[in-house]
Amino acid sequence: MSTAAFPRPGAVLADLLPAATASRARVRDAALVLGGAALTGVSAQIAVPVPGSPVPVTGQTFAALLVGASLGAGRGLLSLALYALVGMAGVPWFAGGASGAGGATFGYVLGMLLAATAVGALARRGGDRGALRTAGTMAAGTTLIYAVGVPYLALSTGMSFGQALAAGLVPFLLGDALKAALAMGALPTAWKLAGRRG
Repeated sequence: MSTAAFPRPGAVLADLLPAATASRARVRDAALVLGGAALTGVSAQIAVPVPGSPVPVTGQTFAALLVGASLGAGRGLLSLALYALVGMAGVPWFAGGASGAGGATFGYVLGMLLAATAVGALARRGGDRGALRTAGTMAAGTTLIYAVGVPYLALSTGMSFGQALAAGLVPFLLGDALKAALAMGALPTAWKLAGRRG
């Protein structure tokens, strides 16, 4: 890989992986999409129940945001769509080993589709190359997850919107801040390391 290709505008981390031909690029992209879906599914198994809430603390939201930032909007969307479709088909890799559509937390899965796409688009504009930019990118993605997940939680459980906010948003704010801090360190560091190797 040449250093001239490293900082080009519009690149995401996955673009730094070599693919000499168009067919190899398609194989690489398919492997990245599968890997992103698998990472999200495995991360969803890190699930800690929250007292008084049907929504657990999981690693899946962090994985979905990292997948979007690392793979870009298109591959990120495909990864999360694959994750959602396979889970809906019965593979128990939603939070805590759940599967199927229509559960109280399925709205968060749908929100992750939007979040991975938006975070990937922001990453293509450099939203993952500095700590503050990464924080903003992760905040935008997290907001999209809640924008879909909380109303879905209210509708699927019969909670009022205020109750859904209290059960499906407020208990997770501190954890989301910690996840953003991890991303603030991980993504810009990955770019620096890639630049040294290029």
